[in-house]
Amino acid sequence: MTSNEVLTYKSAGVDIDAGEALIERIKGPIARTTRPEVIGGLGGFGALFRVPTGYRSPVLVSGTDGVGTKLKLAIEHDAHDGVGIDLVAMSVNDVVVQGAEPLFFLDYFVTPRLDVEIATRVITGIAKGCEIAGATLVGGETAEHPGMHTPGEYDLAGFCVGIVEEDEIIDGSTIAAGDAVVGLASSGPHSNGFSLIRRVLEQRPGSTELRIDGKRLIDWLLEPTRIYSRSVLAVHAETRLKGLAHITGGGLIENIPRVLPAGLGVRLARRSWPRPAVFEWLAEAGIAEPEMHRTFNCGIGMVAVVDADRAERVVAALGEQGERAWIVGEVIEDEAQRVHLG
Repeated sequence: MTSNEVLTYKSAGVDIDAGEALIERIKGPIARTTRPEVIGGLGGFGALFRVPTGYRSPVLVSGTDGVGTKLKLAIEHDAHDGVGIDLVAMSVNDVVVQGAEPLFFLDYFVTPRLDVEIATRVITGIAKGCEIAGATLVGGETAEHPGMHTPGEYDLAGFCVGIVEEDEIIDGSTIAAGDAVVGLASSGPHSNGFSLIRRVLEQRPGSTELRIDGKRLIDWLLEPTRIYSRSVLAVHAETRLKGLAHITGGGLIENIPRVLPAGLGVRLARRSWPRPAVFEWLAEAGIAEPEMHRTFNCGIGMVAVVDADRAERVVAALGEQGERAWIVGEVIEDEAQRVHLG
């Protein structure tokens, strides 16, 4: 560096003009997510949102998550359009299991150097996810951090806030032995287990182009996470659900017990739902069955616990909402709160 060199933020790796160009590009997709409770628009230091009217004793429910190492595969395969939906889904689905309607969402996008084209694709996907969920994308943060990440990569985090009446919170407290367990179909691995998936792919070079049931393996793997908010809340309003579990990291084995009262477990009938071909391929690639069920959703992205005599009606109602669902098991007495696969 010479003594007369003029230093700028851009010369240090941060392009403010690129950030402003990105804001112009994403205004349209974000506007399509707007709910009537939003006050103001983009550009403020904080997002303003009115509490919806009509609630007697509202409780706010919040959730945060990322997309994890699925991003590595998406970046490697120029598949930036779906990861924004993944980001929204991972937080929204966590909020919905409390019975909460998602209200608004914020994102955090960080990269060593802002590529406006790629960032636009990612954030447009986030807006699409918010449309699916019924939440407003009220704001976010796009940051350039030179030297903090590998060039060409980026990371994401998301934050969702929902609302529920205090006496309508789904907390699993009324679940009892004999209740039915209903499984809702996933769209694939969602956003979990990708460190293991990537290890499998490393051991099988070129396998991402394999065609399984007419679809490339990479497309199976990068299919965006399903967002269950509208369908599950609609069914809950009609037939009260006793418990909901979002099947994320830890798979079926670790997540279902999180909603069970002490002294109860679950018995699942493995053949009661179809396991998508992508999971069969992973199992055939060498992942043992116990590891499959404690790492992946294995075709079940969310579980609902309901009275046994209402189970068929819940399955039918979920079908009317566009979900594929099956009665996959029952609640049993079990002091260890285990999930038994039969």
